[in-house]
Amino acid sequence: MIKVKQLAHVCIFAHDLEATRSFYRDVLGMDTQFNFLRDGKIFGFYLNCGGRSHVEVFGKDEARYSDLNQINHFCLEVENIDAAIAHIRSKGIDVTAKKHACDDTYQAWIRDPNDVKIELFEYTEKSAQFAGGDRIADW
Repeated sequence: MIKVKQLAHVCIFAHDLEATRSFYRDVLGMDTQFNFLRDGKIFGFYLNCGGRSHVEVFGKDEARYSDLNQINHFCLEVENIDAAIAHIRSKGIDVTAKKHACDDTYQAWIRDPNDVKIELFEYTEKSAQFAGGDRIADW
């Protein structure tokens, strides 16, 4: 039997590698763990999400984004969602208002330069992810 420990990484494609790197570094505070090189040039990189989780990014000029061929979204846990929202807004990035979700988490949403949706999560003591119990979806 397999036991999954955690999300290892999510892979996204980027039209502009350096704009994407800057967004994740400057807006979300995610440092580059390492670069992928080919013929002496960077063609991708890993971003550190904390622990052993990463976002893997590869340059792909012909990348298309639609509901059929993108990751729908990925979610990053943050320590303080209010502070995260204020920081993101200070960088000139659109971010939704904080929402108390049906699973008893707080969430907000942004998009990266490639239009990848990113959910920001702050858990609470009542979050279903830890407390269990079915929740009625309100969307």
